[in-house]
Amino acid sequence: MSVPRRPLIAGNWKMNGLRADGGSLASGLSDLMKNKTDAVFDLAVCPPFTLIAAVGDALAGSAISLGAQDCHPAENGAYTGDVSAAMLADLGCDFVIVGHSERRTNHEETDTAVQAKAAAVQAQGMAAIICIGETEEQRDGGKTLDVVKSQLAGSVPEPSAAANTVIAYEPIWAIGTGRTPSTDEVREVHALIRAELTAALGAEEAVGVRVLYGGSMNPENAGDLLALEDVDGGLIGGASLTAEDFWAIAQSCV
Repeated sequence: MSVPRRPLIAGNWKMNGLRADGGSLASGLSDLMKNKTDAVFDLAVCPPFTLIAAVGDALAGSAISLGAQDCHPAENGAYTGDVSAAMLADLGCDFVIVGHSERRTNHEETDTAVQAKAAAVQAQGMAAIICIGETEEQRDGGKTLDVVKSQLAGSVPEPSAAANTVIAYEPIWAIGTGRTPSTDEVREVHALIRAELTAALGAEEAVGVRVLYGGSMNPENAGDLLALEDVDGGLIGGASLTAEDFWAIAQSCV
């Protein structure tokens, strides 16, 4: 991993947790982080919309960043059930996940839609965690690199910068399945992402963009994955719902 990039371990809680659950998990993480004065990583948690305010209160003073899982590209308007980036910034969010495969698949979000959401996040002074990744069929068909290049080109706004952009590579077939690509496969995709970012943003800006791996990262495999060049952290799903597992992943950062 290159020197300018501090590892980011971000937890995506998805549609999990009531107030008591979220408060307890956030408080546990907060206590762990407050006692870690020499942390070499950054932590962020992205709870459901209903828990953002309460989790933000529980994380106060802990150096753990608050995030959200999605937003609408418009700042306001007649969009019943949606939440804008401005509203999330108002709650104290630093990150917003956009383009997660579950949004792309279940809500038929296109690269264009993801790009618009990412731009809205950036415009509010937050960082967009832009998710990309291939299906099992695409992987088996040898199309992984083409899919990743296309999604990256279509989903990252112009201009973007290291301060407001995080890329998360999540092979769809590995999310929540317990399967992961080989370290060589992860290395190949992350190297491609770095090269594409360099071409799009310029070397000086691209070198600072954090590229996370997601897709069944857990305490057992985190060390091997996080040791790879151009793997600058993880976007963690199921393992982020347990403070001990999430913390163990963060402790694997090198």
